[in-house]
Amino acid sequence: MSRKPLERPSFIYLASQSPRRRQLLEQIGVRHELLLPRADEDAESLEAERPGELPADYVERVTRAKLQAAQSRWQAGGLGAAPILCADTTVALGRRILGKPRDADEAGAMLRALSGTTHRVLTAVALAWRPTTAARWRIAEAVSASRVHFAAMPDAAIAAYVASGEPFGKAGAYAIQSGIAAWIEHIEGSHSGIMGLPLYETAQLLRQARVAF
Repeated sequence: MSRKPLERPSFIYLASQSPRRRQLLEQIGVRHELLLPRADEDAESLEAERPGELPADYVERVTRAKLQAAQSRWQAGGLGAAPILCADTTVALGRRILGKPRDADEAGAMLRALSGTTHRVLTAVALAWRPTTAARWRIAEAVSASRVHFAAMPDAAIAAYVASGEPFGKAGAYAIQSGIAAWIEHIEGSHSGIMGLPLYETAQLLRQARVAF
């Protein structure tokens, strides 16, 4: 079987519904196409927590599961060859995982728990690619860990933020690029990682796969 090297990839598949991740890839000039779950896929189930699971273990496991699902989706779709990128972000308050809030009450509870405290934001990234036409997939992974300190937020500010709709669909019930930034006193780590895709770590993975950008 031929092991002809593949040409340097000019684009990647992004297996994420996050518009923030698309914006971040565009920021560093990475061309991408979306590789989203089919209607018959239960993508949300991949993010289910396991009892006693630590935040770092959780975010790495979920990212690997997302990548495996994306690889199966790529194969079933008969798509052209290109690297596949996946990521997952979680907010950790100690050992507690703060995922996406189910409703306004849970969003408010999360924000009250974060108010006046320092928490971690963990984003795992995984990239799969085939270096030759006959090669198996290679997989590279990275994790970005940042610390975010919120000033004490009054109940009125929390209620207004929840009412804005911003908390929904976001780990920890907030987006750092939104109005909540007025209450973020200090961050240590990767701003883009807190947004959902750490650009330094992502670029390192893309360079391993020889992606052009």
